[in-house]
Amino acid sequence: MRPLLPVLALIAAIAPTAPASAELSNPVAAPAAARVPPAADTPYPGGTIALDIDATDIAHNVWRVTERIPVAPGMAELTLLYPEWIPGEHAPNGPIYEVADIHFLADGKEIAWERDPFDVYAFHLALPAGTREVVARFVDTSPVQSAEGRIRMTPEMLNLQWDKLSLYPAGHYVRQIIFKPAATFPEGWTVFTALDGMARQGNRASWDAVRYDVLVDSPIFAGKYARRWDLGHGVHLDAVADKPEQLDLKSENLASYKALASQALATFGSRHFDHYDLLLALTEKLGGIGLEHHRSSENSMHAETLIKWDDSGWDRNVLAHEFAHSWNGKFRRPEGLWTPDYRQPMKGDLLWVYEGQTQFWGYVLAARSGVQPKDVVLGYLAKYAARYGNLPGREWRSVEDTTRDPVIANRRDLPFWTLMRSEDYYNEGMLVWLEADQVIRAGTAGKKGLDDFAKAFFGIKDGDWGEVTYGFDDVVAGLNAIYPYDWAEFLRQRLYQPDQPAPLAGLERGGYHLVWKDEPNPYERQYMAQTKGLDLYHSLGLELDKDGKVTNSRWDGPAFSAGVVKGATIVAVNGEAYASDELKDAVADAKTGSEPIELLVKRGTRYQELAVDYHGGLRYPWLERIQPGKNPAPLDQLLAPVRAD
Repeated sequence: MRPLLPVLALIAAIAPTAPASAELSNPVAAPAAARVPPAADTPYPGGTIALDIDATDIAHNVWRVTERIPVAPGMAELTLLYPEWIPGEHAPNGPIYEVADIHFLADGKEIAWERDPFDVYAFHLALPAGTREVVARFVDTSPVQSAEGRIRMTPEMLNLQWDKLSLYPAGHYVRQIIFKPAATFPEGWTVFTALDGMARQGNRASWDAVRYDVLVDSPIFAGKYARRWDLGHGVHLDAVADKPEQLDLKSENLASYKALASQALATFGSRHFDHYDLLLALTEKLGGIGLEHHRSSENSMHAETLIKWDDSGWDRNVLAHEFAHSWNGKFRRPEGLWTPDYRQPMKGDLLWVYEGQTQFWGYVLAARSGVQPKDVVLGYLAKYAARYGNLPGREWRSVEDTTRDPVIANRRDLPFWTLMRSEDYYNEGMLVWLEADQVIRAGTAGKKGLDDFAKAFFGIKDGDWGEVTYGFDDVVAGLNAIYPYDWAEFLRQRLYQPDQPAPLAGLERGGYHLVWKDEPNPYERQYMAQTKGLDLYHSLGLELDKDGKVTNSRWDGPAFSAGVVKGATIVAVNGEAYASDELKDAVADAKTGSEPIELLVKRGTRYQELAVDYHGGLRYPWLERIQPGKNPAPLDQLLAPVRAD
């Protein structure tokens, strides 16, 4: 045998020599140049900006914008911003991608512009010497189909939102920038807005000069078919519709909206507006919206909601919710959700007050006024009390963490939202505030409730329609001023800690408990009748649209465990073609049998036969009195009208 050592030496000699350590290229980050000046609380020195919108091209859903921006003497550069963080939307979703055909002119001559490479919402303009005015012209190519975004124009109506149709100079609080707005509409259309001083020449309207933050907070609904109702107290209901007959609101139903104005003012004990317009689109064509403003709402409902009154109670909460926002959210605002301009990020950690307590007041005021029947409101409370008792995402994620959802998810369609959770600060927040109300009522023998907090916290400075901010400690102090209690622990446990018990305590303290029936409660019955969908959340763990397409499959639910996922379509049930009644009958029949429910499911191009082994029958949540009787329970007292002078 030959010695091994010489062989190893030979191999080493002919092998390529590897470096002791590999040399890798390592770039070094250069500091980003900050070209956008921070906002200062100083007036824009150029003067009033003239903004003119051509909103007549309803054939193409195109808005044409002309903006005249005066420039202070000696200014060499101008940075213009497109609004990014919009109040009420809680996320950086200003649709700058819709803006096209951008041109800037100085003294009639085109000037070059540069989009900021780090802040794509900013445009930098190098101004020729002596420039006194910059004219900006651009087109907003708003969506023509829902897959592209929210449709804001139809042949019958439009929703003009100034933040999507304007640029503003950087370096100043938006309240320190003055605009003179004007817009041209299709011939003969009626225009509704909270802006002051409207003057019309033909189909062109203009308004008084106004702070930019107030302009952005004052959208427009305009339409071919329109009607206005006086609700008293300086409040109006202004509606546009797809068809004129959809505006035929009966006088007895109009009375409930008049009562809504009275009940809200009585509840909060003040008014933080000089006048208020409930702006409403009744439509199946314009994109849906529910957005709050200080002196108006900006809402849509199904086209026949006002004329099919008895069948549409489920759909009528939105105006009560947005009206309550004038006090909670617009006047009193979480400190992280007030920003000096629309570039600074917002912090939404107190959305469980901003939206959660507004959700509470929205349903309370709807019941007190008759805008929604009491049994529909109780059905809504039952729906979410039951859902939070069977929502897998509550095990790992707190309500407070869902306040980040507007930024994290931006209301995208989530595949398994029951595991992920989605903006539960609305409805779980509502149920926490219901418990807080009942704690106060029990502790004061019914002498006080959350109404007293509303008056003391949101009702300050009657007539002031500026903004007053608050933090967590302010909320706790406000509650303690009404009824001393460990409110900090109360709120932190329920809202900041995951895996909490189902939020039933407020209902139970209010004299009601959750029961299960094999038929839907009034809220769910109306909702399913309107949408033609089917809710089997608490049985199969499914929700489906009118065609049998799965819109929700509850994580670890019976159907989920069998392989049914969101987006699939149920084609057949136990060998019969799908129909919602067919599936309901199969669920009911399986309760007394041992065989699984057989589903033929289409997912993409693939068909699957799936067996769902469920035998619990149909299950729908209801609220019932714990101790039936003639005397009202505490929850009944909460939902009853208050004295309105």
